[in-house]
Amino acid sequence: MNWERIALPLAVRIVEVGPRDGLQNEPELIDTATKVELIARLGKAGLQTIEATSFVSPKWVPQMADNAAVLRAIERRPGVAYPVLTPNLQGFEAALAAGAREVAIFSAASESFSQRNTNCTIASSLARFESVMLAAKQAGVPVRGYVSCALGCPYEGAIPPTAVARVAGALFDMGCYEISLGDTIGVGVPEAAKRLIEAVSTRVPIACLAGHYHDTYGMAVANIYASLQCGVTVFDASIAGLGGCPYAKGASGNVATEDVVYLLDGLGIETGIDLDALVDCAWWIGAALGRRPTSKVASAKAVTRPQPC
Repeated sequence: MNWERIALPLAVRIVEVGPRDGLQNEPELIDTATKVELIARLGKAGLQTIEATSFVSPKWVPQMADNAAVLRAIERRPGVAYPVLTPNLQGFEAALAAGAREVAIFSAASESFSQRNTNCTIASSLARFESVMLAAKQAGVPVRGYVSCALGCPYEGAIPPTAVARVAGALFDMGCYEISLGDTIGVGVPEAAKRLIEAVSTRVPIACLAGHYHDTYGMAVANIYASLQCGVTVFDASIAGLGGCPYAKGASGNVATEDVVYLLDGLGIETGIDLDALVDCAWWIGAALGRRPTSKVASAKAVTRPQPC
C-alpha cells in the first residue's frame, strides 16, 4: 500500500499565554512577584513569545489589576516578545505607558458570545479597534488579533467557518500581523479544524494564522496535528494547561505547552524550547497555585517532580 506522507513544517513558534489567559480566571489573587517569576521561567525555558498580562478593567478581570506593575517588573530577554491584551483605546494607551511593545486585540465569531463577553456586537467590536490600530501604527507597535469561538460557541453551538473567516479577514485587513483562531470551549475535532483553516485561508494567508485550542474534550493536540498538516506554524499554549473559559460550563484550560512541545519534539519539529525546563516550570506554578498541573507530560514526569503543598 502506498501512503502519501504529508510534509510538516520544520519549525513552529509557540505563543505562551499562561501568564495572561492561563491566570486571568484564577479565583484567588496571585501576587505580582509570582507572575513575574513565571514569565522569567518561561523565558529561560526558551519561549520566544510570552503574553504577559491584560490591560482590561480591574472591575471585569481583577486578576490583571497589576498589569502595569507586571509589565514594568519583567526582565526582558533578548529576542523575546511580551505582548499584552488591550480591549480598547484606553487599554492600549495604558499598556503603551507601561512599556508595551506589542499588543493583541480580540473579537468573536459568535454574536451571542460577543454580546456576553464584551457587551457589544461583532461589528461594534471591530469598529472599536480601528482607533487602537491607528494608535498602534503611529506608535510602531505590532498588533495580533484573536477570534473567539472559532469552532463552537456555548450559546450558539457550531459556528460556520465562513463566519470566522469574515471576522478574521476584517482583523487582518485592519493591520493585524497574525490572527489566532480560538476554540474557546474546546469542542473542535481535527476535520473541523481543517475545514476552519481552509475557509479562513481564503481571507488570511496561512502563514499569518495561529491555532488556539482548548482541551475540554482532549482534542487539542489532535487539532494541532491537523493544523500542522494544513501548514499552520504558530500555536498558542498555556503552561500546565492553565486557564479556561468562564462563559462555558466545564470548559477546561488551554492545551498545555509541555504537551505541545512533546508532540513537536516527537515529530522532529524545532521549537527552541527545553521540555525538561518547561515541565519544571509547570510543577513550580502548580505548587504556587496549590494543585497539580493538568498536562499529560507533566503528570508522566511526576516521579521526579515536587508535589504541591
